[in-house]
Amino acid sequence: MARTTYHHGALRAALIDAGLALANDGGPDQVVLREVARAAGVSHSAAYRHFADRDALLTEVARRARAELAAEMRGRIARATDPRARLQATGTAYIGFALSRPGLFRTAFGALPATEPDPAAAPADDPHRILGQVLDEAQAAGLLDPRVRPGAEIAAWSAVHGLASLLLDGSLPATPADIDFAVAQVLGLVNRGLLDDGTSESATARRE
Repeated sequence: MARTTYHHGALRAALIDAGLALANDGGPDQVVLREVARAAGVSHSAAYRHFADRDALLTEVARRARAELAAEMRGRIARATDPRARLQATGTAYIGFALSRPGLFRTAFGALPATEPDPAAAPADDPHRILGQVLDEAQAAGLLDPRVRPGAEIAAWSAVHGLASLLLDGSLPATPADIDFAVAQVLGLVNRGLLDDGTSESATARRE
């Protein structure tokens, strides 16, 4: 039976919640206006009063999916003790989210326009902005050479997202031991490629 008791503005939120649940179960292909309306207990036409089409709904669901990932990243980062560990935690949270919630992960990055080029201009709950903040902290701590900082998000994100996608698609072995090994390899590569180990001439000059 269709529900008709939503307060003003609550139906839109309920439709997004329903879409998020469907995306969690089956990815972006499951987010269909008719199914979302049914899950929310309203008519198909009622859903169209809030979203012009499926793409409009899917965009909002994808934003929520990114916010869920961002929350996971912030949680892990908060438990890290230094900039190097926080960069590691960022990547670990990203891959962990992809493997534990593949439907939301695919929705988060398969149903939104291109990411804002400037991380600082992205929403506060966007993973790209969080990664940028972690890299800024690393630079402030003298671990990231200012000459390497521009575009560092692209390098780190590409490596971690690539691994997550390969694991989800079955292109790499996905036993717990294999996943741990692959994560250690990729995050180690990111760490060595971006962060100073403290022995270079630039690191010595900054300390002096």
